Amino acid sequence: MFPVSRLIAHLDMDAFYASVELLRYPQLRGLPLVIGGSGRYRPTRLADGTQAFARLRDYAGRGVITTSTYEARALGVYSAMGMARAARLAPDAVLLPCDFDEYRRYSARFKAAVRALTPMVEDRGIDEIYIDLSDVPGVAADGGRAIGLALKSAVMQATGLSCSIGIAPNKLLAKLCSEFDKPDGLTILTRDDVPARVWPLPAKRINGVGPKTTQRLAALGLHTIGEVAAADVGWLCAQFGGNYGTWLHQSAHGVDARPVVTVREPKSISRETTFERDLHVRSDRAELGRIFTTLCVQLAADLDRKGYAGRTIGVKLRFDDFRTVTRERTLPTPVAGAREIRQAAGLCLKRVEFNRRLRLLGVRAGSLVPVTQAPPVLIPTPCRQNGQNSGIRATLMTHATTVSGRPKRT
Repeated sequence: MFPVSRLIAHLDMDAFYASVELLRYPQLRGLPLVIGGSGRYRPTRLADGTQAFARLRDYAGRGVITTSTYEARALGVYSAMGMARAARLAPDAVLLPCDFDEYRRYSARFKAAVRALTPMVEDRGIDEIYIDLSDVPGVAADGGRAIGLALKSAVMQATGLSCSIGIAPNKLLAKLCSEFDKPDGLTILTRDDVPARVWPLPAKRINGVGPKTTQRLAALGLHTIGEVAAADVGWLCAQFGGNYGTWLHQSAHGVDARPVVTVREPKSISRETTFERDLHVRSDRAELGRIFTTLCVQLAADLDRKGYAGRTIGVKLRFDDFRTVTRERTLPTPVAGAREIRQAAGLCLKRVEFNRRLRLLGVRAGSLVPVTQAPPVLIPTPCRQNGQNSGIRATLMTHATTVSGRPKRT
């Protein structure tokens, strides 16, 4: 018998985006596959009915890897890696663009399959969830193995995709051990297993320890989770501050009291895109206008799907020197429509000095309220189509022609 006070599972879909694409293109199974980049790299159908796929060496422009198959990872290609670097490591890897609508459909399927077996689910993103198994009948007999296998089977039946599950006394350890036996793994970790299985791991494996903290720990001679656990808590607090030092010490010992939260109100929803080339507010104003409108439409669709309106609308811009600027505007009434979002975001853009080329543009809705609590609103919008003044095109053109009394060149 397993002593069970709390039993938490972390379910993580295996190479989720790539796995969804392999359902669509099964002929790519076993090949190194990379997901990311522009939509122009979609497969093309040849005269004989077969499909031709782009290769990573064909990629031109900027961008980062969204995800990759395990075959690509064996070549050193991982998510968040720059496309150019990835192309040097695996030039023959197949390249596919992201299809987030399809990924969301499969995400909804696997989460519905899990909730049909146990309703205590915390949604942590498109491809991962926490599940509180504490009250599932029989978990004390096998530590959750039977329900873990049932969950994996249900996900496979609903989606045709595999997942990896870690089961432990808390969320921190569950997330950690869900990575132990990927792909298609099921790992059960008890408190007694922490010294042997957790302490030898690098300190960066603790969820919440980022690159900067990892560097600081290494400078202090702490490289593994076990070394952090052995450090005096008072000394850790002196190095990292009281709250974070205490958290580090507790986490290294596998202590985590966070509950599984089945209902979580989002704080904000955003859409952004990094351009394949830097765009200028004058010479590329039409393209910027289209991108701006698309982001507002996508954000409005996200709000509609999730049932929220935003009282705060903001923009995010990153220039070619990597300087990032944000501006936001709090509205008297929450909005959710693309037209209203674009109007408010356009007012934010007027507070930005456009003196360099742009590499990224984003739109954000914050201070969210459920649409049932948001009264309907219509913001007068002078934006018109068919080449007349429209959204960011007018806003950016205004800036381009008024900085220092004349267009600035970069």
